[in-house]
Amino acid sequence: MSLIEVENLQKTFSVPVRRGGRLGAVRSLLSREYRPVSAVEGVSFRVEAGEMAGYIGPNGAGKSTTIKMLTGILVPSGGRIAVGGRVPHVQRVEHVRRIGVVFGQRTQLWWDLPTVESFELLRHIYRIPERRWRENLDAFTELLELGPFLETPVRQLSLGQRMRADLAAALLHEPAILFLDEPTIGLDVVAKERIRQFLLSINRERGVTVILTTHDLEDITRLCQRVVLIDHGRVIYDGGLEALRARFGHTRTLVVDLDQEVNGLHVGCAEVVRHEGPRVWLRFDRAATSAAALIAEVAARYRIRDLTVEEPEIEGIVRGIYEHGCVA
Repeated sequence: MSLIEVENLQKTFSVPVRRGGRLGAVRSLLSREYRPVSAVEGVSFRVEAGEMAGYIGPNGAGKSTTIKMLTGILVPSGGRIAVGGRVPHVQRVEHVRRIGVVFGQRTQLWWDLPTVESFELLRHIYRIPERRWRENLDAFTELLELGPFLETPVRQLSLGQRMRADLAAALLHEPAILFLDEPTIGLDVVAKERIRQFLLSINRERGVTVILTTHDLEDITRLCQRVVLIDHGRVIYDGGLEALRARFGHTRTLVVDLDQEVNGLHVGCAEVVRHEGPRVWLRFDRAATSAAALIAEVAARYRIRDLTVEEPEIEGIVRGIYEHGCVA
């Protein structure tokens, strides 16, 4: 049995029907007509213990709805969910003791209390033995550099400080699974890197399984070996990042530093997409030619000082999938 099992998951919301004009608005209020709107349609995937999986898609794709069903906040309209052998919305109390959740735009900390007092309250809520709580708090304080603001009221924390505190709060009770919804939203480069290193550490050293939703695909490339893409409530890709590149990243780029600048450079199996002095960027189709063949053709015509092969960026590939409707 996988740690997380999702089969044919569905979620439909009833949305009020709004009619135009004042009379229509009155009729809508009195009749209370509703129409069904499907947010998740037949989603299926499995996650093994210890994985770090990215769950991504455009706004409105159904990511947050799926996460809320996995955490027990929402009840599915159909399908099956099992997380650690439990049904989240049925066995809520047992379920929440084994998971941690961080929503980037919300906090589980008490707004007017010093940060450390929020941690203390969570110790009592989760009934964490004091020694275990203290050991975890000390470890997270060091890893996330919480020390300077432990006594600061949560409302006075910067966004980066609050996110670090929320991560610590979600892990104090040692959950097996951590659900993250936009954990780096609005953060600067330094704060993002600190959080990424922390997530890698708790996954590697504590074996915490991580499910990550984010619009920042740098989070995915830095943290996840596997990605699940969802669009209009359906899974359109589930697999590794390198397989994603191989399947949908149809082009690669050869960057060549020539011995001297060449005007009108032409190579039959590639397109010159950029030219700066002696440096030339050549884009080629991975299915039509190999990097070795292209390098040999360039070397036969020009003197080369250095070269590199650039793989397509994940962000560009994912954007192309959504824009052009490519599916797995």
